[in-house]
Amino acid sequence: MDEHDTLAADASTPIWAVFGDLMAGMLGAFVLILAAALGMQLDLSNKLDAEVKRRQAEQQQREALEKALAIPLATGRVTLNNGRIGISNSVLFALSSDELQPEGLQLIKSMAAPLTAYLAARDEVLMVSGFTDDRLVRGSSTQFADNWELSARRALTVTRALVDGGVPAKAVFAAAFGAEQPVASNADAAGRARNRRVEITPMPRYSQKPDAKAAAVAGAKPP
Repeated sequence: MDEHDTLAADASTPIWAVFGDLMAGMLGAFVLILAAALGMQLDLSNKLDAEVKRRQAEQQQREALEKALAIPLATGRVTLNNGRIGISNSVLFALSSDELQPEGLQLIKSMAAPLTAYLAARDEVLMVSGFTDDRLVRGSSTQFADNWELSARRALTVTRALVDGGVPAKAVFAAAFGAEQPVASNADAAGRARNRRVEITPMPRYSQKPDAKAAAVAGAKPP
């Protein structure tokens, strides 16, 4: 076939066939773009639903805590911020001491019953955290090696008082942060007083139950 015949054959190719191929390609690209857009929309919708549920859970937790601790919150001896129950060390302990003062012991005991009722209705535990300012322990507190130990002993003291007041021992644990997480500047006395505190934070209970996928993997037998 010579060049003239080839050109004639090309010219005889129906234009609708070429147009059909072009449209099929465009349709395929459109379908891919649409599928990707729908996937992104579904992912965004799932994330939005999860965020709404998270905020609803936080709101329910805050309302439950406010109801449980209405009296100490009203007296100003306890604060509630982002789900964390804060208690100033000036109420609980003397400087450089891990022994509860009478007012502090009475406060912790008054909180034990409502916190126990709160935990009974929710699958949560309490983390009792001790914090200090950045000043070295001094005076009669030579029994403490450093602020880490002082904050640990104070957290344990409050934890034991809660358990003595009726909070289940399996639903509460202690943590120590020393001076590492200040909420105010340690440059002045007012800031240091704010940093010396104990916080009680409700947290989801750790579950040791494996999920279905993990259980399936664990139960699989080697060939």
